Formats: sequence, C-alpha cells, structure tokens
Amino acid sequence: MISVRRTKGDQMNAAAQIRRTHAAAQRASKALAYRALSGQIIVAVENGHLVRTGDILDRLGAADLKDGYQSWYGRHVKKAHIAATGSEPVRVWVRHRTTGKWIHVHVYRPFDMALYVGLATYKQTKHLAQPNLFQAAYTEAA
Repeated sequence: MISVRRTKGDQMNAAAQIRRTHAAAQRASKALAYRALSGQIIVAVENGHLVRTGDILDRLGAADLKDGYQSWYGRHVKKAHIAATGSEPVRVWVRHRTTGKWIHVHVYRPFDMALYVGLATYKQTKHLAQPNLFQAAYTEAA
C-alpha cells in the first residue's frame, strides 16, 4: 500500500489523497480552473510579454471589428506564424470579450511579424497595414 504523510504525521493512502484532490478540483471556480490550465502563459500575457491578436487590434484602434472578423484575422496570423516558424503558436484560455465564455486563443510576442502579415493578408484589416500604424503599435507596446 502506498501512503503519504499528512501534516500531523498521520498516514493516508494515496487513493484517499487523490480522491481529496479531485474533490477540491471539482469545487474550484471555472476561472481558477482555466487559469491553472494556462499556467505561466497567462502570467506572460498579463505582463505584456505575450499578446493576443485582439490586443493588437485594440492598439491599432480596430477593436470595433465584429467578432467574426477578429477571429479570421487571428486565423491569418496563425497561418503566417506557422509559415515563418514551422510550429503552432502558444495557446491560452481567456474569457471571450462579449459572451464571457472560456475560449482558447493564440498568443504571440508583441513584435512578431506574423501579427502584421496577418493584417496585410486579411481583407477586413488590410487598411490597417500601414507603416505609420505599425509604428503606433510598437510605440504603445513599449
């Protein structure tokens, strides 16, 4: 029988410890559960070390784009990122800005060129792909 020590020196078998852990996890709030799934990545997003595609659109003044358009912009950015690096971007769980549902989104370095290639290749954001707007996004991010 495998056992683990409790705080006061009592023995508890591993199965009981696992049951207690599962029970505690089931009582955790949804926000805590998704934050735990995201791990250190969500901390990097909150500190600005990684950005979501929506963050870039906010910086460029395009936060009023419909959700469907923002989603397609994200797909274009992901495609550009995979073409440039050969790997998928990092994902993180966040709340959707309008529905409040938990969704996974990809995050990128703030100066990742895929963010700007996505702007230029998607027809709904092509007008934002101007050098002076890129400069504004870089300045605000720094």
